Amino acid sequence: MSFSSTLFQMPMAMPFSQLLLCMVQLTLLGGVLMFFRPLLVGIARALVLVVRPRLTKEELVARRTLRAARRARQAAVVATAKVHAIASRS
Repeated sequence: MSFSSTLFQMPMAMPFSQLLLCMVQLTLLGGVLMFFRPLLVGIARALVLVVRPRLTKEELVARRTLRAARRARQAAVVATAKVHAIASRS
């Protein structure tokens, strides 16, 4: 039996009323999800905040200053390496 004949026989194995009922249920589910989408998005965001709360302003400032200090330290290391490279050429 070929693939196409198997494919075209599949809808015949399922009763039309069951197929229609399934399509109606999926359509209703899609409509309900579209209608309540803002509510569902809000619930999802609230759950994310429960799992991973936002940092306070003080924590954000501390993180920013640590990053700036780390960048300054790395820039100093790069500058020192450049000076050493230039000095070793002379």
